[in-house]
Amino acid sequence: MLVAAAVVPCPPLLVPEVAAGAAHELDGLRAACGDALGVLAAAAPDRLIVLGPAERCGRGPHPQGATGSFRAFGVHLDVTLGEQRGSAVPGRSLPPSLAVAAWLLARHRWQAAPVEGLGVGEPLPQEQCAQVGRELATSAERVALLVAGDGSARRGLKAPGYYDERAGAFDARAAKALGEADTAALAALEADLAAELLASGRAPWQVLAGAAEDAGLSGRLLYDDAPYGVGYFVAAWS
Repeated sequence: MLVAAAVVPCPPLLVPEVAAGAAHELDGLRAACGDALGVLAAAAPDRLIVLGPAERCGRGPHPQGATGSFRAFGVHLDVTLGEQRGSAVPGRSLPPSLAVAAWLLARHRWQAAPVEGLGVGEPLPQEQCAQVGRELATSAERVALLVAGDGSARRGLKAPGYYDERAGAFDARAAKALGEADTAALAALEADLAAELLASGRAPWQVLAGAAEDAGLSGRLLYDDAPYGVGYFVAAWS
């Protein structure tokens, strides 16, 4: 059963070493992420599953101890998903979204429950997202989810995808749904529109919606802004 969830964005710039001289600009976002992780720990889960968008090579499960890196962003920084037990876990590298989530967990010294990751394909249809969520929710007696994903990357003229007038309304709908733990509203986000607006969080959010269908959780929106023209949201469900 799902007992708690935290929603965070996953830009590599969240990592101060990657942001370098601009690191202070996201201090408020980092603090909100820490507050959301605190809600997860307080729920005393048996299992934490970290979800994030992934390209084909990073989709599927990633075990505790899986490693990732920010070397592609010019920083010699490696991360481990959860606490490493024994020797390093062989296998695929974490996709960037899960690497950011792993960095957050390490920053806040997560020890509340075993951790595993799941890379979610951004094109995954809503009903399949919901089914994945239902399966995750029944995988342990007390399940918590850390859901990484961004809103639209087309919120301004200098945004990565340039400006799209539909982006603000889409992100407002997503933020409201995340803040109210409204699973129906999350499920109603259009996959095609999300893809056009470069909103990487759509599929992970809809996995969360499936997991939380009968959980009776309430939500709080802890952060809602679009620095650099990208929608970043932090929410806590408990």
